[in-house]
Amino acid sequence: MPSPLEGVLVLDLTRVLAGPFCTMLLGDLGARVLKVEHPGGGDVTRGWGPPYHADSGLSAYYLSVNRNKESIALDLGRPAGAQSVRILAGRADVLIENFPPGRLDKLGLSLAELRRENPRLVTASITGFGREGPDALAPGFDLLAQAGAGLMAITGEAKGEPMKVGVAVSDLLAGCYAAIGILAALDARERTGAASHIEVDLFSSTLASLINVAQAALVTGQEAPRHGNAHAQIVPYRPFAAADGEFILAVGTDPQFARLCRVVGRPDWNEDPRFATNTARVENRASLESALETVFRTEPRSVWLARCRERGVPAGPVRGPLEALLSETSRALGAVREVQGLRFVDSPIRVSSHRAPMRFPPKLDEQGDSLRREFGLPAGP
Repeated sequence: MPSPLEGVLVLDLTRVLAGPFCTMLLGDLGARVLKVEHPGGGDVTRGWGPPYHADSGLSAYYLSVNRNKESIALDLGRPAGAQSVRILAGRADVLIENFPPGRLDKLGLSLAELRRENPRLVTASITGFGREGPDALAPGFDLLAQAGAGLMAITGEAKGEPMKVGVAVSDLLAGCYAAIGILAALDARERTGAASHIEVDLFSSTLASLINVAQAALVTGQEAPRHGNAHAQIVPYRPFAAADGEFILAVGTDPQFARLCRVVGRPDWNEDPRFATNTARVENRASLESALETVFRTEPRSVWLARCRERGVPAGPVRGPLEALLSETSRALGAVREVQGLRFVDSPIRVSSHRAPMRFPPKLDEQGDSLRREFGLPAGP
């Protein structure tokens, strides 16, 4: 089948992670993505290494979020560069940017004006903390968003220090929300003929990701505590140590707990008023988890995982990233693909029989000359 976004032209004025991740998602779905980069080095993540890919010289960081794009080097501070962007915006379906608030206006590239020139142009902006309030001009760094939106405060060991998530999840969330907004705007445009503008910021995206923790704080009026690898409202739901290593137990329902009781040879626990319901288990978390720890240390991890799977109790191994990438599950799902001799993590989105294209991330201005000819752009950056 055709790619879901075949024929959609995206003008990408973003750099680093949130914006490039968003436009990569659109490219994975078949959109044509034109990545505009400054001629003086391009996207800063090109230099975020080591490691670097030996053949292309591109950093692993840049490679991770820039597949399925074409690169053109333009200096938006020069008349030719700004004019080139204006011409491309006149042909594009989507323009996405993550400049500091007000920067494009100063360059003579107001999004409102570009939409007037191309009424079908969907525009999207990703900022760190929005355009209103005391932090509107704060740098849009993931770490600031994780810290300021409360995510760090609930991450880490219960008695330890606040901890950031191991990847720049605020950037990724903002990129996902921006992609969803863009897709909604494209659909609305087809029905109404009118384009629209999408605003997404890292702070709000991170707040929205707090889900049940945020709602509990609003319901109780109390600050949320850290639970480490455990769950605030579900027990048992955390890693446990077997005789030879850790595994995850994720018992989310009372029937699953009843099956777990049989797995560990303690069917009486299911009748114990301290443990019979999830509410009771949360209230008696320490007693139950201590008892489970004692039992699990008696057998190897493989034994417990096999018994849990046989009984329908949610459990699984704790893997490192490389182990997960090379796992049987990854192979079965086709989660890793090879392009030009280099392996990439594939898109997790499957739309009917469509499988996302996979083109190698571009070098700086790799398609610049061909794009200048195709769109009649001024010579030079």
